[in-house]
Amino acid sequence: MITETSRRILAPRPAELAGRLRGGEPGALPVVAALVVIAAVFGSLNEHFLSAENLTNLALQMAATGTIALGVLIVLLLGEIDLSVGSVSGLCGVVMTLLYVKQGLPAGLAVLLALGAAALVGLLHGLMFTLLGMPSFVVTLAGLIGWQGLLLYLLGDEGTINLPFDGSVAKVSDTWLPPWLSWLAVVGITAVVLGSSLLGRRARARADLPVRPVGWLAFRAGLLVVVLAAVVAVLNGDRGVPLTLVIFGSLVVLLDLGLRHTLPGRWIYAVGGNAEAARRAGIGVTRIRILAFVAAATLAGAGGILAASRLSAVNQSSGGSDILLIAIAAAVIGGTSLFGGRGRPYAALLGILVLQSVTNGMLLLNVDSSVRFMVTAAVLALAVAIDSTARRARPGGRR
Repeated sequence: MITETSRRILAPRPAELAGRLRGGEPGALPVVAALVVIAAVFGSLNEHFLSAENLTNLALQMAATGTIALGVLIVLLLGEIDLSVGSVSGLCGVVMTLLYVKQGLPAGLAVLLALGAAALVGLLHGLMFTLLGMPSFVVTLAGLIGWQGLLLYLLGDEGTINLPFDGSVAKVSDTWLPPWLSWLAVVGITAVVLGSSLLGRRARARADLPVRPVGWLAFRAGLLVVVLAAVVAVLNGDRGVPLTLVIFGSLVVLLDLGLRHTLPGRWIYAVGGNAEAARRAGIGVTRIRILAFVAAATLAGAGGILAASRLSAVNQSSGGSDILLIAIAAAVIGGTSLFGGRGRPYAALLGILVLQSVTNGMLLLNVDSSVRFMVTAAVLALAVAIDSTARRARPGGRR
């Protein structure tokens, strides 16, 4: 007799996918479809949009804000929000620059100390949220204003501090992988992802949980190879694969592995799904919430350092402008639920790719900034509408 578990294992993939869509789990399909439409539309309107040079510039533009979006994603998984990530990213970039340029510390040590400062900021936010019971919106809104003020204080009358163009920090954004190393990275990333999937499958099988066929995992790995190979081939047609994209991609993969294959990662999903149930199951909800805010601030700091590297300077607008809004929008557009408990780091990658592609395409077409803002708002509103509709479609999803 075929059990329910066996039926799910043997079910054809199209039927399973259709069931997920009916159950309110669209996954990354809407985002992937949006990327195809964006590429088709802007590619037809401007032949330069899909050129190797423009796509390389796009890769450079998305790394810093995408890293910040990863931090936003972690807090969103708890059903909370962090409005301070933009200010924290700018502050971290300023601290790193002051230590490196003004104090003469080695670049590596300056980066580590700046990331440590960002982690302390996240710890403060987490303690205020958990121990004082302050809403995350209020805590991080105060952080947004306060850390921006500290940034201005540290910059002083100078307003701008330049990084040495031939220094280690600035070179991060001007380093390109040689072709052989970029192809080796494709093999390495595929091996890590496939190995992770196989380990997860074995763990689920031991727990007598439904698993997917090995053939499906191999198909996904093959599809990943095709996508990565296409990206590498295009970027190698210009200057090569930028190191900042490798850093961002590595953070996406490592964070995804950490969330899915470590206890703290699984606990974050559990707390975001149902905090009371997680508490009754023995999970330290307070510790997990503090950890999430620390991780969010640290990733925001890393994004600020990447931004400083790309500009070879920090100034009064570091971490400002629309960085916060784009980071939050990227996580949400990529499929992370605003209600917590659902989303993966790849959501931030897809989301920032959508936003930067739209912005880049409109800039190539010389679209007025007012229109760009309205289009970005429409894309964000559509993503939230899809998330809300999907949530209502799931059993017990009405809120």
